Amino acid sequence: MRRLLFLLPMTLLLLLGLFLLVGLGLNPRLIPSPLVDRPAPAFTLPALEDPQRRVGSADLQGRVALVNVWASWCTSCRQEHRVLSDLARRQDLPLYGINYKDDRADALAYLRRFGNPYRWSGHDREGRVGIDWGVYGTPETFVLDADGRIRYKHAGPLTAEQVKEEILPLVARLRQEAP
Repeated sequence: MRRLLFLLPMTLLLLLGLFLLVGLGLNPRLIPSPLVDRPAPAFTLPALEDPQRRVGSADLQGRVALVNVWASWCTSCRQEHRVLSDLARRQDLPLYGINYKDDRADALAYLRRFGNPYRWSGHDREGRVGIDWGVYGTPETFVLDADGRIRYKHAGPLTAEQVKEEILPLVARLRQEAP
């Protein structure tokens, strides 16, 4: 009995150490999303550039596309902006933006200063669309198939390597699968 009392704390300590070791091996950028392989949530927002124009999920149907959630106050968004600009310039891949919890004037100044890689950006001032999409923070990027289903979610700034090794191969595969 005494031996059991001695082994119990040691066993619990070993189990705790095992859980911590497994946790260290996980990728913190891989945030599971219940929306992957489901239709993207329907939305309409005022266009950032022209608040009288409405943009939204209906515009995303019919082709493989990227949706990037960004904000002018987001320092990580500045990190990935050059990658997104290069992607928009070099690839035949529509890139749409959801400007998240941002002031319109600040967002427009940001795009004037750094360039606008987006076909359009919806202005999600209150963050309601971001909540529907399961956004944890900015930036986040989603890959949608031609049917408007979310097939991939990336939290944090994209790098050129991730675009080359993950995004573009997935886009190529989704294009081949499209009817």
